[in-house]
Amino acid sequence: MSHAPTDLMTIGEVARRAGIATSAVRFYEDQGLISSIRTSGNQRRYPRHMLRRIGIIVASRRFGIPLAEVAELFASLPEERMPGKSDWRRISRRWHDRLEARRRELEQLEEELIGCIGCGCLSLNTCRVLNPDDNLSAEGPGPRRLPGGHGT
Repeated sequence: MSHAPTDLMTIGEVARRAGIATSAVRFYEDQGLISSIRTSGNQRRYPRHMLRRIGIIVASRRFGIPLAEVAELFASLPEERMPGKSDWRRISRRWHDRLEARRRELEQLEEELIGCIGCGCLSLNTCRVLNPDDNLSAEGPGPRRLPGGHGT
């Protein structure tokens, strides 16, 4: 059976097809990320192409992309049709840049962790965490010497 992107689905059908709870479908609608129409009996019906939007939302969660950013992206997409390849390319380029920056941050943190563990605090003159007599406490709470800490 062939389905058109504009075929209407119940909330249960959408949830089953997308692999999410019906409460998540309602939440995404409340957040303005997807939309439905109401039947004469006031039941929600979702165009089938909303499954693509939900797929993007689910992917964004795996990537750590906040829903506010997803909403921002969706604002530029027409609501009456399925996002196309050019739409997805634009979204994925933006997310790729974000993920790449996050990967670089994690690599830097890993280098700092390895350096800290690797030194074993045997060379107290070069340890980046060393803080004799808690002198750095006058500068405020948290790490003061590590990049990304409160003191940098």
